This record gives sequence, C-alpha cells and structure tokens, in this order.
Amino acid sequence: MLRTLIIVVFYLIAVPAIGLVGIPWTFITGDVTWMYNRAMWAALHAVLLAGVKLEIRGLEHLDQKKSYIFMCNHVSNLDPPIVVPSIPGRTSILVKKEVFRIPILSTAMRMASMIPVDRKNRESAIQSVERAREVMQSGVHMTIFPEGTRSPDGRLMPFKKGPFILAFETGFPVVPMTIFGSETLMPKGKMSVIPGTVTLVFHPPMLPSNFTDRDVMAQAVHDKIASVLPDHMKPVE
Repeated sequence: MLRTLIIVVFYLIAVPAIGLVGIPWTFITGDVTWMYNRAMWAALHAVLLAGVKLEIRGLEHLDQKKSYIFMCNHVSNLDPPIVVPSIPGRTSILVKKEVFRIPILSTAMRMASMIPVDRKNRESAIQSVERAREVMQSGVHMTIFPEGTRSPDGRLMPFKKGPFILAFETGFPVVPMTIFGSETLMPKGKMSVIPGTVTLVFHPPMLPSNFTDRDVMAQAVHDKIASVLPDHMKPVE
C-alpha cells in the first residue's frame, strides 16, 4: 500500500498546484499546452516514483504531423497514467462523468478537451462520439480503451462499437496499442502497486478506408493488439 500512497500523495500535491497556475494561465493565453504538458508529466512520474518502469516500442510508426485515434487494451488503473502521457502530442480521452465533479480537476479537464461520458446512457454516449469528432478536427488526438472497462483477468475482451463509429465518421487513422505488465503490478480490484516493468507497444496506423465496415476494422484492431500479448492475456477463442 505504500507505493499506492506515494501515487495518491503525489497527485494530491501536483494536481492542485498545476491547476492553480495552469487554469489562470490558460485563461490569459488561450493555450492549454503548458497545463497539459505539466499534467502529463505529473501523471507519468507518480507511477514511476511508485517503482514502475516503462518500456515503449513502435513510436517510429507515427507521423508527428498527423492526428490519430489511439486504441489500447485496458487491464489496470495504472494504464491511463502510462498510456496517455506516452502519446506524442496532445490527446483527449473519454472520462467517466463522475470525475468531472472533482473541483479544479474538472475545470482543467474541460480546458484540455477531455470528454465526459456516461456509459449507461446511450444518448450521452452518442453525444460523446460527436464531441470527440469536434475535438479531433481541432488537431487533437483521441485515445480510447475500446473494451469499455478494465479486463477482470487481463485477457483481451471484445470491443465496443463506439470507437469504430468515430473512426469511420472522421476517417482518422487508428493506432492500435498494446499494454502488458500492468495487469500484474496493479490488477483490477487491487489497491496496492507492485514494482516492475510495463511494456507499451505502438502498432502501425490503420486507415478506416481500407476496411469494408466497422466490424471488420474492429476485428483487425483486436487481432493486432492481441498479437504481442503474453499467452495469459490473449483472448479466449
């Protein structure tokens, strides 16, 4: 629990400090970059301070001038503070609507174009997809965990349809991402963090126009993410 406490304390100090400076600065300059970069630094370094080491592969597949929809498997609460800061450039994510009730953090997230989503409300989910399209058209990446929730046992689960509706409506390329290692360092249902190495793999981008429909693309992305997973994380056939 000590390592988890380190993360919590680091966030309790860093988030208000970044918000108190970053929010006024963003209002004055109209540029969220300073606040976003500091928030990403804090998110990642809290995890690193807890004893997590990170190995990243495949960044050479990305064109720094393009916007992408990043799709990653999800096995641990460690995933977002590892995945999102590791993406080159600024990215938006879908965030549970409950998180937007937290003072300062909610204001900062809205400034950074993060998108609230209510998974239980279909109409709200549709609005989130539309908002995501607007954000991407402004030049910001989108990062999605297409399983919709954390895997209970680390195995790759079926994907939701929403991310691929977004891909086909916008035409932006999809970058499959695979994360593994975090499923043992902080499994779903556990609060403690075990030190160790997390591997994050960026796969080559996939264009929606190269697929006949959303289901075919979803299966291709699913297969690509699964291709480098350890055996104990591969989906059950």
